[in-house]
Amino acid sequence: MIRYTKMTQEQVNKLSEIDRSEYIDLIYEVKDGKIIEINQGHEVPNWNEDLLKEMQERFLFELNNGGTAIGAFDGETLIGFGVLASKFRGRNKDQLQVDLMYVSRNYRRQGIGTKILYELSNEARSRGAKYLYISSTETRSAVSFYKSQGSLLTDELDEELFNKEPKDIHMIKEL
Repeated sequence: MIRYTKMTQEQVNKLSEIDRSEYIDLIYEVKDGKIIEINQGHEVPNWNEDLLKEMQERFLFELNNGGTAIGAFDGETLIGFGVLASKFRGRNKDQLQVDLMYVSRNYRRQGIGTKILYELSNEARSRGAKYLYISSTETRSAVSFYKSQGSLLTDELDEELFNKEPKDIHMIKEL
């Protein structure tokens, strides 16, 4: 039985339990407002020490500044999590960003990401947001997931997030 709960700063070390590895068959780029496919064919390994440290720092930053993390647990093992950032974005300041979202390899395609995104959406709505801003990795699995949840390419790029991750696919999801 998978249990979903808000995470605390003290659980930051649980992030190392996530197996973020995956086989990448396709990535996407946005050109002239359209998504184009680029064939790949390589394995992405699990966290290395530097990447894990960066994820933990982002997790702690958001939680320390009013953001929210939702974790999915199988027993005591963290198998998925998502982080809703605290800073309102967009010209109307009505968007909150999904800063991090991962589900362990062996648990994907079981509705766990959908449930985490649902919980993050409810939290964003309760804070007055009308949209989620999603800076998705360019992989087919990530983009397809967010599209299946009703996300669309945004026509209002967040300059700060775009400059930080220009290869990401920047999307918006109405709440």
